[in-house]
Amino acid sequence: MGLGPRLELRQSQQLVMTPQLQLAIKLLTLTNVELEGWIAEELERNPLLASGDAAEPQEPAGPSGVDAPPDALPAFDDASSAGLETLLRDGIGGGDSPLEADYTGERFHHDCGSDQPADWGERVVQAGGADDGPDFERMAGGEASLSEVLEAQASAAFDGIDLAIARFIIDGLDECGYLAEPVDEIADRLDVPPAQVESVLGRVQMFDPVGVAARSLSECLIAQARAADRCDPAMEKLLNNLDMVARGDLHGLTRLCKLEREDIVDMIHELKRYDPKPGLRYGGEQATPVVPDVFVTRGADGSWQISLNQATLPRLIIDRDYHAELAAGADKATNGFLNECVASANWLLKALDQRARTIIRVATEIVRLQQGFFENGVSHLKPLTLRQVAEFIEMHESTVSRVTSNKYLLCERGQFELKFFFTSGVGSGDGEAASALAVKDRIARLIAAEGDDVLSDDKLVELLIGEGFDIARRTVAKYREALGLGSSVQRRRARALRAA
Repeated sequence: MGLGPRLELRQSQQLVMTPQLQLAIKLLTLTNVELEGWIAEELERNPLLASGDAAEPQEPAGPSGVDAPPDALPAFDDASSAGLETLLRDGIGGGDSPLEADYTGERFHHDCGSDQPADWGERVVQAGGADDGPDFERMAGGEASLSEVLEAQASAAFDGIDLAIARFIIDGLDECGYLAEPVDEIADRLDVPPAQVESVLGRVQMFDPVGVAARSLSECLIAQARAADRCDPAMEKLLNNLDMVARGDLHGLTRLCKLEREDIVDMIHELKRYDPKPGLRYGGEQATPVVPDVFVTRGADGSWQISLNQATLPRLIIDRDYHAELAAGADKATNGFLNECVASANWLLKALDQRARTIIRVATEIVRLQQGFFENGVSHLKPLTLRQVAEFIEMHESTVSRVTSNKYLLCERGQFELKFFFTSGVGSGDGEAASALAVKDRIARLIAAEGDDVLSDDKLVELLIGEGFDIARRTVAKYREALGLGSSVQRRRARALRAA
């Protein structure tokens, strides 16, 4: 075969990702609240778009309310719309297909308070939380930040170079109130003696909240003990050996501190009243409430009804009268601009309609497949993957992944992220796999009700197998650790401390 230039004709098909298609894919990942802000920008950019009333697209419901066969998506008359439908069905491409997340770690477990173990509130209090639980009103309020609070105290306590050192220390605190940069480095950067930095640091640690600017947990708690006039040599030894406290080694602490067991127990009770993360009292950005995107309600006939949250859905119309007014007597350039605005508005309305229908179809299928959860709770949650839902609604799993990302469902059991319903499976005696979340819930309940007889992992395996779960000991240990529950030895020591 000779080498040389020649002409060849080749025929091929490919789907081109136009800006409009990229936008439609982006709309799938947005929550209703995010979409509302994005639509506000479009209203300012496109003079032919206007706010109006739009009817919610509804999927036909079968007798059960959730088992209707998915209808074909509307076939739009332009090539871009057809391309969008192809993308939703077939996915974007090979680089976008491996989206099946591994939910064995169950990142979405405990999305709401009702999913927590029975003794969760007690453990929070024992870990140093307030007796009344977390102060959600304070968390959501627009209070002053930690740096602002400390800056005001530093301005009143220092002047000159000491004030500059204090401000440098305050600027270097993390959100928990700890100082990560060593004193020597601070001294080098400010060209001052390390002893002067230590002196300023010690005074800053006594600011309100006491214990900020500490370099370790021990130093933070020692500062709080000093403020309470409780930092005697024995308490300081205890605070410098927090690893022994964590292990519940009362015998070792009595020898180290040279005190009776009762005195060690009293010191530990005193320790529980201290704040290990004082910087979190102030804070940060204002908490943003999660707004549900989908509502699931029970109908009069007992079926489940799925609907979009109309309160946050954008309602758009094309202002035809304004378009006709602008087009009357307009020159060629103006008409070209108006035609672009009309085309852009038409595409946006179709993309929004497509997005709404896709969310409804995915949510409907999730409710149908997880109907046991909605009727009986997390113990009846079934294993589910993105691929299963995608096959039922005849779409690509990457589309299902985008639809379920950052979308929340509100039902009578609480509010859950859509990805909460996708879990791995554990074998069971009846031949049907059980959800990992259901197994975790059962482990948490068994440990919460264990009483004086602390259950080992082997005993938990025995109980779970007796209930029909085919589970290994290492899996029980992994799930127990994911729930934040200690081993049987750790729980026994913690119980001894509480009973002392």
